[in-house]
Amino acid sequence: MSSAPDAALITASYAADFERCRLLCETVDRHVAGASHHYLLVEHRDVALFRQLEGKRRTVIDERELLPSWLRDIPDPTSLFKRRVWLSLKAPPLRGWHVQQLRRMAIAERIEQETLVYVDSDVAFLRSFDCARFWRDGELRLFRRDGALLKSGHDNHRTWSANAAAVLGIAAPEISPHDYISTLIAWRRSSVRDMLARIEQVSGRHWVEAVCARRKFSECMIYGRFVDEVANGAGHYVGSEEFCRVHWTGTPLTDAQFEAFVAAMSPEQVAIGMQSFIGTDLGRIRRLVAA
Repeated sequence: MSSAPDAALITASYAADFERCRLLCETVDRHVAGASHHYLLVEHRDVALFRQLEGKRRTVIDERELLPSWLRDIPDPTSLFKRRVWLSLKAPPLRGWHVQQLRRMAIAERIEQETLVYVDSDVAFLRSFDCARFWRDGELRLFRRDGALLKSGHDNHRTWSANAAAVLGIAAPEISPHDYISTLIAWRRSSVRDMLARIEQVSGRHWVEAVCARRKFSECMIYGRFVDEVANGAGHYVGSEEFCRVHWTGTPLTDAQFEAFVAAMSPEQVAIGMQSFIGTDLGRIRRLVAA
């Protein structure tokens, strides 16, 4: 496993998730091997806050070092200036979740590691994990839920899939049957760079401008459809096991529900993700991690 290409952990975050990101970093340092560096991608105003988490193997990167200068954030008056909105003359107004996705794609043009391991800031590792697990016989694991979009209840995913096809120049099918969205997944840096070049070739515009034009997009869907349908799977093999057990939607878990959630982790799962907007108590997660 030591012969796998070098890996970088990639986390896009923001101030409201700072303490969750701190916990992620602590558990990464405790449990994760096979990655030479951890990059935290944040908006300009959050850089000083996240500098507290830097170390020999962790670096904070300002989004202004990654994204075009024509894309800038301002306080959003519709939220009484509590949130930010990203404006430009080349794209519709963007929210933080849009720009986090752009950062995840843009980092491939900035760093050298071939394995880009994406992990959200509301994730905590509970078990040991070697990033070399993503590799098999020189190929990187592409996370894919086969046929997931053929089922009901995935309207947003189908929209993201259709927009991925448009930006990549895929004529048919308009919507892939597969879903590629999860956390604790890996991309090949060389494939991301090829993907961005493809977007610019198809659109005749900077890739950020092209991706944002439709506003409803998923970076995971774009990458998955690129690998499967443009690159014909080159350099990848497909896997559907999820390394992170995630509580995606719903209400905060009670103590008993939280304990049951963790107990239900499958053998290959090494981390848990509690979506921050749900509001599960961070202290409860910390107590579990320390147990």
